[in-house]
Amino acid sequence: MKHVAQTTFAEGVGRTLGRLWQSCVRLDRRATNWLVARGWKPGVAKALLMVLKLAALGALLYTTLWLALLLAFALAGAIIIRNDNGSYDEEHKAEWEHGHAGYGLYSYDGHRIDPHDPEDEQD
Repeated sequence: MKHVAQTTFAEGVGRTLGRLWQSCVRLDRRATNWLVARGWKPGVAKALLMVLKLAALGALLYTTLWLALLLAFALAGAIIIRNDNGSYDEEHKAEWEHGHAGYGLYSYDGHRIDPHDPEDEQD
């Protein structure tokens, strides 16, 4: 009885990628032959397909750039939120107090922020 060696994971992935590459080359050759059969010169057909491949690669890279930027901003926002201890909110909290415009809601720097009419104030 003959012993059959098992293929490793890396070998299986390599063979799959090889078959994928061969099918891409076959499709490229078929597209070139189709254009040549329609009256295009072989050099022009190859150049057109190369331009189309470069345009597709450019679109892929453009999309990848924006997705990477989105991920980077999301990560930065998550880090900022994780490190926020809320001390800024407590220091700058609005309070009800008597100020230069009467009793009302004042910001941390002394500006009245609630709606009020100075004519309605009673002394």
